[in-house]
Amino acid sequence: QVQLVESGGGLVQPGGSLRLSCAASGSSYSIARMGWYRQTPEKQRALVATIASGGSTNYADSVKGRFTISRDNARNTVYLQMNSLKPEDTAVYYCNVLWTNAATRWGQGTQVTVSS
Repeated sequence: QVQLVESGGGLVQPGGSLRLSCAASGSSYSIARMGWYRQTPEKQRALVATIASGGSTNYADSVKGRFTISRDNARNTVYLQMNSLKPEDTAVYYCNVLWTNAATRWGQGTQVTVSS
């Protein structure tokens, strides 16, 4: 059974850092792309960052220079290092994985709250 397990959300003060992780398991196919998206009650789910199997990355303009996405291919795990966090980064963050058979799966979501 395909499964994504997210961890690392929480409450942090403005200017602080958090690291999210997402581990994928249960598929016999290789992972083509892993990524992070975020959603608030006011906005639709939107791209934060993605990383392809070859390592190429893509970031939303709002997080460039502050967030870094990385992956451990041996562990099928993707990370999102978030630095210089702002209140507008507050959202539920979702992991997404795309496998080479075109199957995709979302994680359960993890809350990130940036507040003093």
